[in-house]
Amino acid sequence: MSALAPLGGDDWLVVIDPQAIFADPATSAWGSPMFATALPRMVALAAAYGPERTILTRFVADPGAGGSWGAYYRDWPFALVPDDDPLYVLVPELAGAAGHVVTCATFGKWGPALRAVVGEHPRLTLAGVSTDCCVIATALPAADAGASIRIAANACAGSTRDDHEHALAVLALFAPQIVIAAMSDKS
Repeated sequence: MSALAPLGGDDWLVVIDPQAIFADPATSAWGSPMFATALPRMVALAAAYGPERTILTRFVADPGAGGSWGAYYRDWPFALVPDDDPLYVLVPELAGAAGHVVTCATFGKWGPALRAVVGEHPRLTLAGVSTDCCVIATALPAADAGASIRIAANACAGSTRDDHEHALAVLALFAPQIVIAAMSDKS
């Protein structure tokens, strides 16, 4: 694991889905028990990068999505609320931290909206929730498309500690396109 600091140049911080729905297990079935510990590191990274190099993403439900999403939302009907529902708001600690917010109805956020901000082959530092879902679903296609990815491991929150560690282990298999790093607790 290497130290973590902004790289400058074309390096962007992408904080994935820092929303109420993922922030607290008492709020929703999707809440991460690791979120409260990772959040101060997400905030510190956003401050280090500044709003001009920080992007926040939001997951929102698409009730009209086809294919496997139909079965998914049958299992998780509580999530089928409008994107302005309180479940989908950004957590207050990060709400004003970014110059860009990208909203998607998919786990992975690497798509046209994010590429429009960062370009086709950027360096991305990823933090957020959940390591084992939306972070990994963003990192893999971005790296496959030629982006250089750093995962801010201790600024990510998994659905469980074990799932977080398993996701990091899988992501580490993609070096050197994906590098696992950690913030110093002095940050």
